[in-house]
Amino acid sequence: MQEKANVSLSAFEQQLVNDPAWILTKNGIIEKVYALFGNLSEAYKQTVQLLPLPAEISAAGAKISRGENYEGLPYVMLDYPRCFGKDDVFAIRTFFWWGHFFSITLHLKGTYLQQYNTSLLKNEETLIENDVWVNTGNEEWQHHFRSNNMQLLKNNSALLQNKQLLKLAFVCSLNDWDNAEEILMKKFRLFLQSVLEH
Repeated sequence: MQEKANVSLSAFEQQLVNDPAWILTKNGIIEKVYALFGNLSEAYKQTVQLLPLPAEISAAGAKISRGENYEGLPYVMLDYPRCFGKDDVFAIRTFFWWGHFFSITLHLKGTYLQQYNTSLLKNEETLIENDVWVNTGNEEWQHHFRSNNMQLLKNNSALLQNKQLLKLAFVCSLNDWDNAEEILMKKFRLFLQSVLEH
């Protein structure tokens, strides 16, 4: 016979289940992230229009989406530019993860990685100076900054070479909320300059 699940609430859980304010506050915060990412998507588009990127990279519009369960917590992400193919990827993902951070990630694979890797290597010092992280494995859809997924590029320049998949990322503290738009926009430009400047 199957054992019954414990459905009793702790005192804290009982307090929360009777208080709609915290979930309404959470929903309001997510709406503000959407608005922030909407502002960023417009600024991103204006920046991309001025750069000599292949047409297919900027062809798809910005996409903002959300979920409730990245490692159990809500998230919002903005993809632009976004060119996701089975073998070839050029994308920049801006990510909000509840209780953790904002991040922005340049995601390169296949022909785009081959095309832009030399430029990135030439701009390695600038990337290091800007506290950029680089992926340590080949998990495309992991966004955390634990050592089994990402490491600071500083003192790890070998991580830029011989990759099947390259993800460069910058993390922005939620304590910097009021400056997040400016910080993320600056890193967005940095990533694009790093792939285009030889």
